[in-house]
Amino acid sequence: MENNTAGSGAYKGGFGGLFGGGAPEYSNTELAGVPPLCSVCSVVTGMSPLSPYLNVDPRYLVQDTDEFILPTGANKTRGRFELAFFTIGGSCITGAAFGTLNGLRMGLKETRDMAWSKPRNVQILNMVTRQGASWANTLGSVALLYSVFGVVIEKARGAEDDLNTVAAGTLTGMMYKSTSGLKGVARGGLVGLALSGMYALYSNWDHLKGTTPSRY
Repeated sequence: MENNTAGSGAYKGGFGGLFGGGAPEYSNTELAGVPPLCSVCSVVTGMSPLSPYLNVDPRYLVQDTDEFILPTGANKTRGRFELAFFTIGGSCITGAAFGTLNGLRMGLKETRDMAWSKPRNVQILNMVTRQGASWANTLGSVALLYSVFGVVIEKARGAEDDLNTVAAGTLTGMMYKSTSGLKGVARGGLVGLALSGMYALYSNWDHLKGTTPSRY
């Protein structure tokens, strides 16, 4: 009797599957001898499943290196053109913040003999606005020159290294002081060379010490 039931179930499953019907029907006795899928996978592949419903080898979840999904031809690090927007914007914001504090200091110093009144507040506000705009314009211009020189040198050399940083910093100092004569150009170039050299030294400090840089 049990064999007839199993046979009819298998027949119905096959006939129904032919026309897109339901799955074959099996008795509990037949299903009792079938091992679970996760056990079969563990024996055959040697994987350690995380759950009976998800057969995943935990070794695949631990990566020794960073994995990125990048567009075709893209680099893992941002180039100077992408960093230029951050550099210019950050320099303008930094200059505006520094200029605001400096203008507040100067305004309070110049009006210390005046009583707290509307004219004094207006004078302090004017000083803050003037200094903030001036410093933002100055640092933004320097960052723009540095970014332009860096991108041009990178495209011309076809490489990205610390030499581009030092060269861009030196040319930026020379260009920024180009209206001050030859001595001003030389002085600006030396200042740019010193600042860019210190930045290159700082960015490669871990490599110079022979240690692996920390990742955050």
